[in-house]
Amino acid sequence: MNEKRPAKKSNLIDLSEREVTGPRSLTRLLGLFDALAKKPDGLTLAELNTVLESPKSSLLNLLRPLVAEGYLMHSHGLYRLGPTAFRLAANIMSVWNFSKLARPYLEELAARSKESVYIGVLDREAQVITYVDAIDSGHSIRYAITVGANRPLYCTAAGRLLLAFADEEFQENYFRTVKMVRRTEHTLMDKKELRKRLEDIRRTGLATSVSEMFSGSAALAAPIYGSDGKVIAAIAIGAPANRFEAELPYLRTVITDVATRVSGVQLPAAAATDPLPGNAKAAGTRRAASAAGNSSATSSQKTKRTRTS
Repeated sequence: MNEKRPAKKSNLIDLSEREVTGPRSLTRLLGLFDALAKKPDGLTLAELNTVLESPKSSLLNLLRPLVAEGYLMHSHGLYRLGPTAFRLAANIMSVWNFSKLARPYLEELAARSKESVYIGVLDREAQVITYVDAIDSGHSIRYAITVGANRPLYCTAAGRLLLAFADEEFQENYFRTVKMVRRTEHTLMDKKELRKRLEDIRRTGLATSVSEMFSGSAALAAPIYGSDGKVIAAIAIGAPANRFEAELPYLRTVITDVATRVSGVQLPAAAATDPLPGNAKAAGTRRAASAAGNSSATSSQKTKRTRTS
């Protein structure tokens, strides 16, 4: 007697569901944008099904929210790139072009400061700073930056600078919604004090952070202005806190000079003379800092990296 085996359940629906939310859907999303960018007149669902080799049910689940958000337009059976997609592309290209333009100045800042340097931009949606370019110092003990990483605005030098020069609407929304987390014992947690720091940054054109994001790391940031006179990015120097404090007078002069030239505007004269706010004190000379750096380099054969602040 042949026993009837239960029919195997098709995994097509399960696969579609996984593809909508899993890593494969992200690859398919990028493939979708690429395919439509090559066909400005648009593609039908059947054509997208062939090009992307994806089930129609899975594609529809991907296409509907993109149409609703304006990334795609759908009319007469054709899908085309929408206005939101073009705005995204324009933003990406502006960052890419800006980074390319600013790179020589970043290289100069790295050579003159002998410390790690980086450029960050404001992510308004996530309310964080994102690093878009960086050069690590040659010191064995150095500040480490990862391009693409993001950090809070309230406790980082470059982040506070971007917050200080952001529009009033963004600032007020930020103060209403931000959840300040204590990263170290020195993290600034008082919103009233943060507002005072932002006033100082607007006055001097410089922002500092010492051991606020990570213990033992410090940074100094200056604004980069766009052609419309608005701050579009922050250029910064990062170093271990002890070396940073010894180098600070020199670093202020260097970063003010470089930021002024990359922007084509004059930064406030107070930038080079104002004392370091918060718990740290500026002291020493460039020569002392260099000696400290050489001493730390010879004391360790292995490279040690401090985390970004």
